[in-house]
Amino acid sequence: MSKPRKSVARQTRRDDRARMRNDSKLIASADRSIPAQPTPARREPVKPLTHGQKRYDAGFKSSDIIFGIGPAGTGKTWFAIQRAAEALKAGLIKKIYVTRPAIEVGEGMGFLPGELDEKFAPYLIPLKEAFVEALGAGFYEYCLKAGIIEPIPLAFIRGRTLKDAWVIFDEAQNATKAEFKAFLTRIGENAKFVINGDMSQIDEKIGYKSGLQDAVDRIGNHSQVSVVTFTRGEVVRSGLCQDMVEAYEND
Repeated sequence: MSKPRKSVARQTRRDDRARMRNDSKLIASADRSIPAQPTPARREPVKPLTHGQKRYDAGFKSSDIIFGIGPAGTGKTWFAIQRAAEALKAGLIKKIYVTRPAIEVGEGMGFLPGELDEKFAPYLIPLKEAFVEALGAGFYEYCLKAGIIEPIPLAFIRGRTLKDAWVIFDEAQNATKAEFKAFLTRIGENAKFVINGDMSQIDEKIGYKSGLQDAVDRIGNHSQVSVVTFTRGEVVRSGLCQDMVEAYEND
């Protein structure tokens, strides 16, 4: 077999060197875009941003059951997670439970693949960002694996006693009266139940009156219960989010 001409071999080597330089630049650029360490925990103290959040915060201090009712973007879930994380880091509680109804655009948990925790995981995605901000990515993952942060599908909450914990019940407007009875009777010693919902986003399966409204009517005046209502003007997510809430409010 004849040997390649020297000019062709030299050109091949030059092309290889140019390709390696380009690859090195690409790798260096990728390295700069990847954080050198996991997301750290929030250091500065969390402060209420609106009048509603101030009343919400006061409810955390004075009550064992706190209802946060109002439109999306008012910081109900985010603020509750920040305070729950503070209680966990201070050693005031041993666990944080999170739950919500398994209702999403008309589909139940049975339509999702995998085991129970895998089925429930998509419903918790909106909470992950707030937990990572409060605890840092590494500690959040550790808490999940160690069971310190425990997701509980609402349908499987019967028989549990939830104590020494904060329990965050999200999207509660889509829970039924029976589910609320099962949930509220789980409260144990040193437990704080935070129940969040938006009455304007009730799924059609629930009917004209959700379990959230029924629960507020039944126990809203109890001495250990606080009911905090957020208004459209207290949306802190963004100005555009506030406009979207207003656009759909009359429905």
